[in-house]
Amino acid sequence: MNRKQAIKTIAASALGSLALPQISKSMNALAPETKGNINHSVCQWCYGDIALEKLCEESKAMGIKSIDLLNSTQWPVAIKYGLTCAMAYGSDLGLNKGFNEPTLHEKFLKDYAASIPKAVDAGLKNIICFSGNANGLSSEKGLENCAKGLEPVLKIAAKYNVTMSMELLNSKVDHKDYQCDHTDWGVKLCEKLGSENFKLLYDIYHMQIMDGDVIATINKNIKYISHFHTGGVPGRHEIDETQELYYPAIMQAIVKTGFKGYVAQEFIPAKKDKIASLGAAIKICDV
Repeated sequence: MNRKQAIKTIAASALGSLALPQISKSMNALAPETKGNINHSVCQWCYGDIALEKLCEESKAMGIKSIDLLNSTQWPVAIKYGLTCAMAYGSDLGLNKGFNEPTLHEKFLKDYAASIPKAVDAGLKNIICFSGNANGLSSEKGLENCAKGLEPVLKIAAKYNVTMSMELLNSKVDHKDYQCDHTDWGVKLCEKLGSENFKLLYDIYHMQIMDGDVIATINKNIKYISHFHTGGVPGRHEIDETQELYYPAIMQAIVKTGFKGYVAQEFIPAKKDKIASLGAAIKICDV
């Protein structure tokens, strides 16, 4: 299963009802000690063959604080284990159909008007959104359309103190024709909107493919970044010595900026023991 297929499955029920369970006392026990400089999360879709309850249990045991990319019917599971969802779904349209398509603006406003209050009730602060595929739109027109569609949504986000985070994805390997595929384009949209409630989800894997120069780009644009995703390049597998990025240095750079958000593992484990791969990634990133 790839990210696109996972979104179709996971986000389909994003607007479902939310009933928050009580957090068990045992799950509130102190997690293993980490250095505290990085808030660790993990993307659920990369572990689709592992039950969410099991992933929560294993994540809690290794000091992870969040499960990324859950819909409203799944948030209570993470909360049950004393975890949060640091980057939540708020619409069921996926990543190919986004704010650059004006005919979808009414749908998005309806979706986020419903999901933002639910997220706040669950204690969540960040909701993901996408530009969508260009489908022939120029860079300028796509940006203009995104701004128009986001403006009314951001009024709701501001009311509830929620951040809408648009993900930067590569259009070279994984998401052909995706419009928000360079950091500079995302930053221009941030500047055009001028809202503290709109930022970027900087996916290190995707932006290494499209932009490179990861550390310098992060340093330059950290004020526009709300969240990070990881992944090994090439292949989007483990973030160890098998790939070209050196994550300890990237994490150190993120810490030096004063960033207080979350870093979520979004690599697809190639090794048989996926939980062991996740644990190894947390150790690599816990600088």
